[in-house]
Amino acid sequence: MTGDSSGIARRIGRLMGAIALAGAIGFAISRGPWWGLSFLVGAALSGASFWLTHLVVQHLGPQTSKDDPPSASDATLMGMRYVILGAAAYGTIRYLGLHLEAVLAGLLVAAAAALIEVLYELIHGT
Repeated sequence: MTGDSSGIARRIGRLMGAIALAGAIGFAISRGPWWGLSFLVGAALSGASFWLTHLVVQHLGPQTSKDDPPSASDATLMGMRYVILGAAAYGTIRYLGLHLEAVLAGLLVAAAAALIEVLYELIHGT
C-alpha cells in the first residue's frame, strides 16, 4: 500500500475510536451502562472487520509478477472474517446479554468513520 492509503487507514482508525467512545458514553448516559458496553462491543467488532479488510487489501497490493497469485491464507481470511465476526457477535449477544440494538449501532462505526474521512478528503483534497 502507498503511504497515503496508510495515512487514510490511520485517520479512519482514530475516527472510529472517537466515535466509539462518544457513542458508548452517549448510550451509557441515556440508557445505562449495559447499553454503553453493548455499543462498545459492536464498535470493536466493526473495528476488527475494518482491520481484517485493510490487512487483506495490503496483501493484495502490488505483486512481484502477474503469475504470482495472492496466497490462499489471504483468500481464506477474506472469506472467513464474516463467519468469525458473526460468531463473536452472536456469542456476545446471546451469552453476555448485551442489547442487540446497541451492538448493531456499534457495527456502523466503521461506516460512519469512512464517511467522515470521505468528507475530509473532499474538503482538504489530500
